[in-house]
Parts: sequence; C-alpha cells; structure tokens
Amino acid sequence: MSETKHGADWWRGSVTYQVYPRSFQDTTGDGSGDLKGVTRRLAHIASLGVDAIWLSPFFKSPMADMGYDVQDYRTVDPMFGTLEDFDALVAEAHRQGLKVIIDQVLSHTSDRHPWFVESRADRTNAKTDWYVWADAKPDGTAPNNWLSVFGGSSWEWDSVRRQYYLHNFLASQPDLNFHNPEVQDALLEAVRFWLERGVDGFRLDTVNYYFHDRWLRDNPPLDEAMAGTITATNPYMYQTHLFDKTQAENLGFLRRFRALLDEYEGRASVGEIGDESRSLQTLAAYTEGGDKLHMCYTFDLLGPEFLARHVRGCAEAFEKNVKDGWICWAFSNHDVVRHVSRWARPGEDVHAVAKFAITLLASLRGSICLYQGEELGLTEAEIAFEDLRDPYGIRFWPGFKGRDGCRTPMVWEAGAANAGFSTGKPWLPIPEEHRASAADVQQGQPNSVLSHYRAMLALRKRHSSLMRGSITFIDGQDDVLAFFREASPERLICVFNFAQEERRWMLPPGTLIFDEIEFPGRNAALDGVAIRLQPLGCFLGRVL
Repeated sequence: MSETKHGADWWRGSVTYQVYPRSFQDTTGDGSGDLKGVTRRLAHIASLGVDAIWLSPFFKSPMADMGYDVQDYRTVDPMFGTLEDFDALVAEAHRQGLKVIIDQVLSHTSDRHPWFVESRADRTNAKTDWYVWADAKPDGTAPNNWLSVFGGSSWEWDSVRRQYYLHNFLASQPDLNFHNPEVQDALLEAVRFWLERGVDGFRLDTVNYYFHDRWLRDNPPLDEAMAGTITATNPYMYQTHLFDKTQAENLGFLRRFRALLDEYEGRASVGEIGDESRSLQTLAAYTEGGDKLHMCYTFDLLGPEFLARHVRGCAEAFEKNVKDGWICWAFSNHDVVRHVSRWARPGEDVHAVAKFAITLLASLRGSICLYQGEELGLTEAEIAFEDLRDPYGIRFWPGFKGRDGCRTPMVWEAGAANAGFSTGKPWLPIPEEHRASAADVQQGQPNSVLSHYRAMLALRKRHSSLMRGSITFIDGQDDVLAFFREASPERLICVFNFAQEERRWMLPPGTLIFDEIEFPGRNAALDGVAIRLQPLGCFLGRVL
C-alpha cells in the first residue's frame, strides 16, 4: 500500500468519509447494505478527494443497537458478508488510494458474546470479573444512581448470579471490566486481528467509557438540575458524570493501544468523546504527548448551534486547551440530526447551507470527517414510529425521535427502484424528497452540492495552510466569522457570513489581500477595504 506524501503522518489534516454500511448499498436484495456494496461504491467516495473511509460496525451482532452490540470481534456478520468480502474491500480501497478505518466498540459487548455468557453463568468461572458485577443494596436496589444513556438505571439484575451488571447503554450491552488486565489483553488481540488484515486505523466508540469508578460512587446532580432549570428529554443529562466514565485509568489503556498501533507502519486512531462538561480536557489528555490517540472528536459542532460565535468559541477553546494534541471536526454523523436540517432556518435553501458548511469545515484547523449523504445535501428524514429501528428513539418517542432519520439509505439513482440502493424493501424507508438530490442527478452539475464538495476538498489539499497551518481568529461582526490560516510562505484569510442578509465586513487595519481564491459558487468579493458577503457568503484570499 502506498503512503501519502505525509507518510505515517497522513491522518493530520486528513478527510475521512464515514460509511454506515447498512444504508450505503445493498447487493443481495435483502434491503440492507453490505460490504460488497461499499466496495462497489468506492469510486464515488474516492471521487470526492477524501483520504480515508470509516466503516461503522459490521461485526457479528444481534443488531439490538445496529451493530454496536458486538457478539464476535473477529467475524463479519452474515448480513454484511464475509471476511473475504472485507479483505476485497480493503484491497480495492487501497488500490483507489483510500485508507480504511474501522469502528472498534470496546467499552461493551452484546449479552450474547461468549465472554458474557460465561461470565454470567456463576461467580467462580474464568471470566467471572470480565464484566462489571455488583451486589444489590440491602433493600435490593441497584448499587448506585448511575443512569443509562438509553434510559433508566445503568444496572440490570441477573437472576443466575443474583447480582447487578453495568450497562451504559442497552441492558443487552453489558460493560466490560477494564480494571481486569485480561480483558484489556483480549481486546488488544482483537484489534491486532484487524491490523493483520491491513486496516489503517480505528475509530474508538465511546472511548471515555472504558473504565468505571472502582468504588461505585454516586454521580452528583448537575447544577442546573439542582436549580430546576434543566429541560433535557433524557434524565441521563441531569447528572454530572464523575464516576461512571472518563476515569484516569483510561490513559494507561490508551497507551497500550497506541503501542500496539505503533508496531504497524502508518496506522492511526480517532476517539469519540462523549463528555458533556469536560470534552476538551478529555481530548487534551487523550491526544497529547504522542503516546495515546492520534486525534479525537467531540460533539461540540454536532449540535443545533449555527452561530459564528459558537464555532469560534469551540475552535478557540481547542487551541487554548490542547497544546500538542489533534482534533477531528465533523458537522454530521450517524448519531445526530443531519446538519443541513439542524442549521437551515425557515425558508433557507438547504443546499446553500450544505455548501456553506463544507466550505467552513474545509477551512478549519484539524482533520475533518464527512458523513455519507452530506455530500448530496441530504436532509433529516421524518420516520414514522412504526418504522423506527433505533432503540434509543423508540424509548424516548415522541420527545426524542431517535437516530433513524440520519440513517436512511443513500440515494444513488433518482429514477430507480429504491433510488438504486436495493432491489428489495429497504430496512428504513427512503424519503421521496431525497430522490431529487440523488448522486446521478448531481453528477456533472457544476452548481450541485456534490460538485461543491469535490471542489472544496481539492482546494483544501492545494493549500498547506488549510491542511496543517495555524489559525488566528479576527474580531468583527457577531454573525461574521473570520480567521487567518498560515503555513509559511502562505497566509490566507477566511471569512464566513452566517447571516441571512448581506454583510460588508471591514478588513483588519493593514491587511492587504493580493489574490482572491476562486471556488464554485463563491458569493463574496473584495470591496475596497472591506469584503462584501452575500447571505451564507464565504471568502478566501491570500494576504501579505
């Protein structure tokens, strides 16, 4: 496999495309996507100009949580194909110049995993403490007040062991006991299995959930909960999660994980941090020093805030708090409402929002991740309750509708049955309004969202200042975001108008723009000592 021009450091400034295999391309007619389908569509991904693909879980699983409940870490679920299909996918991806990153769900397994089946059998077996077991309180209630992300207590009673076990998500997703070195050893061997098959990196699911507090101390309530000002749909958000995640012992395991990756040339890792109040501190701890993760992402830009000051605040906080670590920015993924639906205001063109968003994302300092379908400007789908497959959404309906709305199948051909995704009934319905944005409709159209994505990713690669340069923010109007990106000898100015009205933004004193960078659909221009930006206007230029 050939390395990029940055060799083993290819991940720094890279662009990764997330594939949700079940919704990408079906080749068998069963209505669910598969690995052969991903291989078939690799040319589309490569044409965007990305560096890597991230495959969401495809391992053997009962699919209670769509594959994030792993039954066998070393086997492909028959729904997705075979190990041979995976090997063929990796080979073809490498042939097309794409790295392959796979999801590793290490914090928990399925309750059907052989490890858990053995662990729950009695209190004396070889895997008795491979999971987090605890006795009931004298009154029979759970060991403490910890809550599951998916609702209710995070403790489930087991009638055979007559103990509770911990599950941060579904009751069918018991948490592994990382305080046991044998558990760590077994998981690292599973990781090695995929390294030996040629994968280039790993996305670590819920990376800060691995360890729990040994003493099972209660979480304190959130200050807003005490004050009665919280309005969260999920009671999980009422606690300050001091003891059920983000424990200091995690750093030792991440060093072991990195040491394993470093045995192989050019491998990389990105961690998902779900930490409501300490995300940047956690990101810094997990990525600094060069001996743990290569990069992490948080949920800071995966929320509803579409404001210049919010983006600046997130980026500046990272620059201030994280010295030698690295971040991966994303606006959408398989767990959140698609960003064009989150951010488009009433009457606003969602395709204009999509173009604005990728121009901004491609200009930020860090690596970036795209989610399948965002290059088509796909909106969040409305899913009827009877069609829901997401247990999270089913549990909290109708206050929270779950994650199925961003997981509907890709639309490849506007006029084909099921938009070219499958010859059978898709596992989730395909919104009719998505057909107008199908890949074949946008292909070759210079003003399409798809063309804009390709152009912006190509522009990003042409400018080292965007790939790896420093970032310095410029004060200005509240709804205009402006910053310099610099990597000697180049210095760029990047300006974005978040408003729905035209803005004339004054250049900082002494700033001289000698070259306006052209890109498709540019809707801003130099106007003397100012930049005139149309609604959702973006400007990039070289400065002295």
